[in-house]
Amino acid sequence: MFLEKIVASVKDRVDALKAQETVLYDLAKSQGPVKSLAQSLRQHPSMPLGIIAECKQKSPSKGWLTDHYEPVAQAKGYEQRGAHGISVLTEPEFFAGHLTHLEQVKQSVSLPVLRKDFVLDPVQIFESRSSGADAVLIIVRIVDDVQLRDLAQAARDVGIEMLVEIHAPNELDRAMTIEPDILGVNNRDLDSFETRLTFSLELSSHIPQDVVKISESGIQSSQDVEQIRRHGYTGILVGEHLMRGGNLLEALQSGT
Repeated sequence: MFLEKIVASVKDRVDALKAQETVLYDLAKSQGPVKSLAQSLRQHPSMPLGIIAECKQKSPSKGWLTDHYEPVAQAKGYEQRGAHGISVLTEPEFFAGHLTHLEQVKQSVSLPVLRKDFVLDPVQIFESRSSGADAVLIIVRIVDDVQLRDLAQAARDVGIEMLVEIHAPNELDRAMTIEPDILGVNNRDLDSFETRLTFSLELSSHIPQDVVKISESGIQSSQDVEQIRRHGYTGILVGEHLMRGGNLLEALQSGT
């Protein structure tokens, strides 16, 4: 299982970070207020939905997505083309990401920046905020209830927003216990990497209406976006399509 291998590798990173926890916490607390990703997603006058555009070089299922990866140039392009937030993959072993990619992007764009990684421990929350992230991904499937509560408490303590991701109906109640700033429904199963857009559509009616909710993965066309919008979603997160040169941002701006 890919997910088990990824989580095992993250535990090694967490163990190495623990020695720096106090320093990272102090750095995180010293940061100013975040740029709200949730608020940015709600404001999309020229687009049908709020859009988080993702910078990533590789995925375990699809391999290398680009021959020449320049996250800063990619992020600036997304901003110019109307995105409302930038997601940066920082997982190093399976996605070829790095925390410096996030730091460089944060310094180069005016949009809120999301750190997308596999977060298991509060020390990663402190690391994320101290590196400039405005929001951090928390995947419900890979943590137990105690970890989930501890991650939420750490995020609130250092003032970083939480994108809380689910991929099963029974994960929704767990996610709602920590009152996420944004709820993400991932159409991709992180064990099998099977992607099914209808998962977001089926789950939409079970999500409280006042929650900022986004659909993630497998979104490639204006028709996909329209289906998602009709089911009450505030936004979408798009990665692979854009990294392969897809024109979804231009299509949505032009209404085609």
